[in-house]
Amino acid sequence: MSSEKELRLAMLTAVAQTISRHAEELTQLDQAIGDGDHGINMKRGFDAVMADSAGLVEKPWPEFLKGVGMTLVMKVGGASGPLFGTLFMTLGKELPGNPCAGDVAGALEAAIQAVQARGKSEAGQKTMLDVLVPVAAQLRKDALALTDLVTVAAAAAEATGPMKAIRGRASFLGDRSIGHVDPGARSSALMVAAVVGAVKGES
Repeated sequence: MSSEKELRLAMLTAVAQTISRHAEELTQLDQAIGDGDHGINMKRGFDAVMADSAGLVEKPWPEFLKGVGMTLVMKVGGASGPLFGTLFMTLGKELPGNPCAGDVAGALEAAIQAVQARGKSEAGQKTMLDVLVPVAAQLRKDALALTDLVTVAAAAAEATGPMKAIRGRASFLGDRSIGHVDPGARSSALMVAAVVGAVKGES
């Protein structure tokens, strides 16, 4: 297996295992302000991605990411499937076949715009965007400072706790959404940490 295929498999495995380990936590977060199925749905989606991993990792980065995104759209229920699916599919659309570190920031920024359009939302409204936007900014600042990405993502997810939800099902709760970390933001931070760990060769 080439180093590129190994990296794709490592990333995919790391994300899937991380989501699986934290599925109960994500579901509990969602029970507080949503439908209560975020962790279950995300685990189902990445289990399906892993079932197709042998074929997916054979594809170059653009097709690999598009394939992950399409599976998430089909297998993850609720709003999370289309939103996370859009994120991955747009990353695949924007990245070149042989991406360098500098290409990732631009691709993520484009993917964020696609998620914003799909969810009719923006940063500051207690969603996954509250993690993705600062992560993209950190990537643009220094694409090689991988540990900083994890720190930024984790802090950004925690920062959704005091926010009032403006978009998504949590927005129906109004002020009662305050005090709860957004599950989509938390799962986004977990994925960032998993990908960084895979890139750094950590188990």
